[in-house]
Amino acid sequence: MPSIETSGAVPAAKTPAWTRVLAGYRKPDTRRSVFEIAVTVVPFALLWALAALAFVNGHYWGLVLTIPAAGLLVRLFMLQHDCGHGALFARRGANDWTGRVLGVFTLTPYDYWRRTHAVHHATTGNLDQRGIGDIDTLTVGEYRALSRWGRLRYRLYRHPVVMFGIGPAWLFVCQYRLPVGLMRGGIQPWTSTLATNLGIAVIAASLIWAVGLVPFLAVQLPITLMAATLGVWLFYVQHQFEETHWSESEDWNFQHAALHGSSHYDLPAVLRWFTGNIGIHHVHHLSSTVPFYRLPQVLDDHPELRDMGRLTLMESLRCVKLVLWDEKAKRLVSFREAAAA
Repeated sequence: MPSIETSGAVPAAKTPAWTRVLAGYRKPDTRRSVFEIAVTVVPFALLWALAALAFVNGHYWGLVLTIPAAGLLVRLFMLQHDCGHGALFARRGANDWTGRVLGVFTLTPYDYWRRTHAVHHATTGNLDQRGIGDIDTLTVGEYRALSRWGRLRYRLYRHPVVMFGIGPAWLFVCQYRLPVGLMRGGIQPWTSTLATNLGIAVIAASLIWAVGLVPFLAVQLPITLMAATLGVWLFYVQHQFEETHWSESEDWNFQHAALHGSSHYDLPAVLRWFTGNIGIHHVHHLSSTVPFYRLPQVLDDHPELRDMGRLTLMESLRCVKLVLWDEKAKRLVSFREAAAA
C-alpha cells in the first residue's frame, strides 16, 4: 500500500501527514464522555416515558415526543460508534461494555457491528474491496454487464423508498438479529448478536408489562424507524456524494481516501449535536480515535480541512440520485447520466 504521507496527485512534500497531526486530539476526557452519555440517555428515557404516559391516557399528541427521542437515539448510536473506535474512554473495557449496553437500545450488536465497521474504515474508497460495512455501489461497467433482472434489483435497492425507508427498518429490526456477513466469523459475532437480542427482549418485555403492548409499539416503532432512517441517511451522504473518491487497490491511499472519499456534512448546530459531529466525517476517517466532541476543534485549528468535501443540508439532497461510479469521469453519476454516456 502507498505510504500514508502520500496523497494521490498531491505531492507528498505539500501534504501533511494528518494522522500525526491529529494525534494530539485523540486522548478522551472521561468526565466529558460520561457527561455526554448522561445528557443523551436521561432525556431519551424521559421523552420515551412521557410519550408512553400520554398515549396511555389518550393524549395521542404526546407521540410528537418521539421525534426528539429518535434524534437522541441517533446520538446514542454515535456514542456507541465512538466506543467501537476506542474513542470515548481511555480503557478498552470501558468502551466495550458501554458500547454493548448502548447496543441494546440502538438494536445494534456491538462486537459484530464493530468488526464490520472496522472493515469499512480500512477499505473506504477502494473499488476492489467493496461489500462489507458500506452501501453497495456498482460501477457503470458493472451495471451494464448485469442482466435485465440484475439491473432491476440494483435499481430497486438504490431507490429512495428502499434505501431510506424499507432498508433501514430491515437492517435494524431484522438483519441485526443475526450476524449477517460474519456467520462463519467465529463465536464472537454470534455471542454479541444473541446477547444483544436477549437484552432487547428483557427491556421490551419489561416495558410492555409496564405500559401495555399497544402503547409500547406506538412509541417504540416510530422512534426506531425514524432513527434508523436518519442513521442510514447520515452514512449515505458521508460517502455517496458527487466529488467522492474511489480507486483500485494499486492506486488506493489511506489518507487520500479519508480526505476525499468522506464528506464534511456541514449541518446546523442543533443537528450537529444530535448526530455527534459525525458530519465531520473526513476528519473521523483520518483518525477514528479522536472523540466526537473534539472533531470541531480540529476544524477550528486546521481551517484548510473545513472546505474539503463540504456538503450543506440542501446540497446533500441532490446526492440521492448518485448511484453508479463512472470509471472514466471518476465521479458518482445518476442512472440517467450513465445511460447518456
